[in-house]
Amino acid sequence: MIVGRLQVPPTARRGEAFQVRILIQHAMETGYRRDMDGRAIALNVVDSVVCRYAGREILRAQLGTGIAANPYIAFQAVADASGEIEVEFRDDRGEQGRLSATLTVT
Repeated sequence: MIVGRLQVPPTARRGEAFQVRILIQHAMETGYRRDMDGRAIALNVVDSVVCRYAGREILRAQLGTGIAANPYIAFQAVADASGEIEVEFRDDRGEQGRLSATLTVT
């Protein structure tokens, strides 16, 4: 299981933009590095990130080897209804992670 952190404000006003910040703890091996014995370290990257707000998809990202270890993603969304922000991510080995937070719209 992959772990991470999701940060959103607890409340926002209707129509107001708010920031969603996601940090995924993952080594993100490119497949090009070698270990101390000269053997190639196998490719292992987070390749899919999906974020939903109140059940609607608001972000879908396909990541690759150009992304650094512990990927950080930040973006803006507009508050229109109270609901859950859910993030799901997966690496190329099938490991998955899920994060969630609740946003209350006033």
